[in-house]
Amino acid sequence: MRSQKLGSVLVVRVDRGEELLEGLKAACLKHGVKAGAVSGIGATDDFTVGVYDVETRVYRALDFKGPHEIVSLVGNITTKNGEYYAHLHMSAGNETGAVVGGHLNRAVISATSEIFITLIDGTVERETDEETGLNLLSL
Repeated sequence: MRSQKLGSVLVVRVDRGEELLEGLKAACLKHGVKAGAVSGIGATDDFTVGVYDVETRVYRALDFKGPHEIVSLVGNITTKNGEYYAHLHMSAGNETGAVVGGHLNRAVISATSEIFITLIDGTVERETDEETGLNLLSL
């Protein structure tokens, strides 16, 4: 992972063989990011996304292997109990153009990933919502 802060944007490159979420977290901790909007692209050949079932309060994980282009990586960086917290969704397309996606659980980068984080001045905290079981923005 490599990163560089340019004004109010943190630019992050996650390299081949690295896990995307780990690289992103390392960059945010290095630069003291507490809140931001995430946008990225790249390539992966091993990733897990999920869909949350509110009724059962369980994420249904879907694992994918093989070459995929990350066509969209979006989400945010916030805090929970004062600690780093990322909430990201990813869509990725295979060699036929079929796209899958959901809540990002993990993604091993196969070539590179280019991520831009628009920094937000301040902190946005999360709290657990009793009704859904999700960690919602505390506003």
